[in-house]
Amino acid sequence: MAEHELPGAEELTAKEIESVPAPEKSWKPITDLGKMVQDGVITDIDQIFNKGYRIMEAEIVNQLLPNLEEDLLLIGQAKGKFGGGQRRIFKQTQKKTKEGNKIHFKVCAVVGNRNGYVGVGMGKSKETVPARDKAKHTARLNLIRVRRGCGSWEAGATEPNSIPFAVEGRCGSVRIKLMPAPQGKGLIIEKECAKILAMAGIKDIWSKTSGQTGTKPNLISALMDALKKLSEVKVQPQHLGKLAVVEGKMKATEEKVVA
Repeated sequence: MAEHELPGAEELTAKEIESVPAPEKSWKPITDLGKMVQDGVITDIDQIFNKGYRIMEAEIVNQLLPNLEEDLLLIGQAKGKFGGGQRRIFKQTQKKTKEGNKIHFKVCAVVGNRNGYVGVGMGKSKETVPARDKAKHTARLNLIRVRRGCGSWEAGATEPNSIPFAVEGRCGSVRIKLMPAPQGKGLIIEKECAKILAMAGIKDIWSKTSGQTGTKPNLISALMDALKKLSEVKVQPQHLGKLAVVEGKMKATEEKVVA
């Protein structure tokens, strides 16, 4: 066995990797945005997006969105007969050198609050746990605000269960088109993409893909490109109410009426 090879790395499961706790660090902000968040000048994540600030510290997202959920996407595949290996959360690559095989692991993480905010990040390292931590850290830095809306013009619903209009994203040869769907239809899309949409708070959608969709990182990047384009399209004021367009979190869901 080569010196750099990790024995038993292929048998690691998602639960085993998730069971390893991330190192705890005390946050000392180094950016102006981080200092404003720590001092209480900025208390809402929407203030950052409205002013176009760039998030460069993951702790900013942790403080403003304490209920953030995270998950690891299945972007790799274990070795199997005739390529039929089981999907796994890390993608393994090897580089042949005179010293032996240099192994690296790539992990993709998604974070979101299921209410209008989602982020996806990639992490790469010689070991699985550091790659996982890098992916979760990068996902917080890549957090975006998702525009949602009613998936049917005829429904007249006020809940933003889908997206307000069709958009298309691309990455490499992959093309993905997201289309609004009526309430109760579900997420008609690839499983890993469905996890991202669920984290963003989207419940119903139709989709159409083309290209080398088996390359999961490109498919995920194309999906995020499509979600970003939702906020670039201008919507006329008379259509905002009819489509129940909401950008970011729903204010009504945070207000609880105490009987």
